[in-house]
Amino acid sequence: MANGGAVERGGAVADREAAADGGKRAPVGPVTVAVTNFNGAAYVNDCLSALAALEGEVTEVIFVDNASTDDSVALAEGHAGVRVVRLDRNDGPCPARNRGLAEAATAWVLQIDSDVIVEPDTLRMLLPEALDDVVAVQPRAVLADDPAVVHYDGGSMHYVGVMCLDHLLAKPEREAGPPEDVDAVISMALLLDKQRVLDAGGYDEAFFILFEDHDLSYRLRARGLRLRRVPRARVLHREGTRHISYRPGDGEYPARRAFLHARNRAYLVLKNYSWPALLLSFPGRCVYALVWLVFAARSGVLGSYLRGRLALLGLLGRAWRLRGQLAGERRVGDGTLLVDADLTISPVIRRKGLEARLEGTLSRILRAWWRCVRWMVP
Repeated sequence: MANGGAVERGGAVADREAAADGGKRAPVGPVTVAVTNFNGAAYVNDCLSALAALEGEVTEVIFVDNASTDDSVALAEGHAGVRVVRLDRNDGPCPARNRGLAEAATAWVLQIDSDVIVEPDTLRMLLPEALDDVVAVQPRAVLADDPAVVHYDGGSMHYVGVMCLDHLLAKPEREAGPPEDVDAVISMALLLDKQRVLDAGGYDEAFFILFEDHDLSYRLRARGLRLRRVPRARVLHREGTRHISYRPGDGEYPARRAFLHARNRAYLVLKNYSWPALLLSFPGRCVYALVWLVFAARSGVLGSYLRGRLALLGLLGRAWRLRGQLAGERRVGDGTLLVDADLTISPVIRRKGLEARLEGTLSRILRAWWRCVRWMVP
């Protein structure tokens, strides 16, 4: 199973789009670019060369390296105008992304991973969407080796705790549409309002990787802030994170990904959901967890999945503390944030006929439950 996704978008989008066109433009000045890297030597030159051709006023390019053991840093230092910040250890992309935001001297930061190649007009297309209450703007990410295929396009947040991804590894039938509000964004390429993201706590470094962008999207939306996507602004995404990403052509499902999925999904729910949503979503989350357990066993990663569930115990105190902080700052309720859309099952995962039919049944079961109880969620 993969993080879940949908044909439909969250109800929050429809509620906000009527006001979107009338929003004032925020005073956006120069932009800092912050690149997050770990052992990305194969990508660094292409990434930084593309940034050098970026149209718009870029104050600085900050290259934050997660204690790489390859030639990444030396390659980055060979590019004029790039400032390298070295971290002492690799704790995942979250600390590096937070450091990039903290180091930036501008109000807005274009944050990308080192396996992303921006097109020259990326900033020019993203900046007009920096409206007064917009805190993040996402371009469409396509596969670098097949740009007709969308990798990430944002999505919505299913109540079981997974992100419903629009157009995941698909070739959209229609041309890219105009900019619009979206309920969740993907962190490998984002234009961010530095201060408001940091004020919301930045990226939660306990995630390491996986679900960290879902968590950030949830917390920003819960605070009443808007997220935008610009499908016509395109970036190329390359191979992703070794032993965690799951892409076309991959073989076994990564054990490390199964561990992180088991731990991080539950952590996201426990730290963020209001008490009514936490209790009323429990039956649906149990059904989803059971299906994932079967998938983990079939894929040979059951041990990693169970270790992830056990590792959650070490995060319970942190989850309790952070949910209290969010409760005091919340402006949008879970009845608006959480949806019951069709789960996104990655097309990379091989399924037999019966399994494919059961996927649709799972989504219908989850949808039926949420429609029965959603009216009780504030």
